[in-house]
Amino acid sequence: MLREVDLKDISDGRLYMLNDMVKADTGSCSGCHKCCTGMGSSIVLDPFDVYRLKKELSKSFNELLEAENVELNIVDGLILPNICMGKSDRCSFLNEQGRCSIHTARPGICRLFPLGRVYENDGFKYFLQSGECISHARTKIKVKKWVDTPDTEEYDKYILEWHRFIRATGQKIINLKKNQRPEHINDIAMYVLNEFYVKDIDMDAICEDETSPDFHKQLYKQIRKKIILAKNAISRM
Repeated sequence: MLREVDLKDISDGRLYMLNDMVKADTGSCSGCHKCCTGMGSSIVLDPFDVYRLKKELSKSFNELLEAENVELNIVDGLILPNICMGKSDRCSFLNEQGRCSIHTARPGICRLFPLGRVYENDGFKYFLQSGECISHARTKIKVKKWVDTPDTEEYDKYILEWHRFIRATGQKIINLKKNQRPEHINDIAMYVLNEFYVKDIDMDAICEDETSPDFHKQLYKQIRKKIILAKNAISRM
């Protein structure tokens, strides 16, 4: 979900790359979970996020919905999943001690915070959100380490490809609305939901096992292949 705001109003005015140092390390957020409350439907999940959750919890996508860990909302005309806010408007994955129960499988948006991404010139950079994290004891950490995702460079290629796909598909939906073709909008929305979330990734197409250093690189590439196939399918709708 894109925020149409001026970057200088929400950041420290700097842009960062993966190997830059940024004052984002909150020291394990000891005693705080403010960013895990009151988030509404804003923690939108990408396909890799859902893969992680399925694996961590040994649940199918439909089981995640039934357990009210995940819910569906309309984002730019598409039906996309997001993390549910449960009792007292808290993330459904917060435990009684206010700690994340899926920390190793937490979504990309959660991994980034208090960083964000700004997309420009067919790429993106990171920025530090101002006024979002209440911690006053943050220390510097390399962006790559803070994002804490295997094979970060390949992951970023996947994220960029996913961003482009969602934007282009959202624009197609806008055009269909102008042409009053709602049946095609529903077809596209359901296709994206089923192909990228309900269906599992074809793990047989990945040559390496999960202990291999190349496993995640191949996993990201497999999702990117799905994106290419989806682009072609949607162009015919």
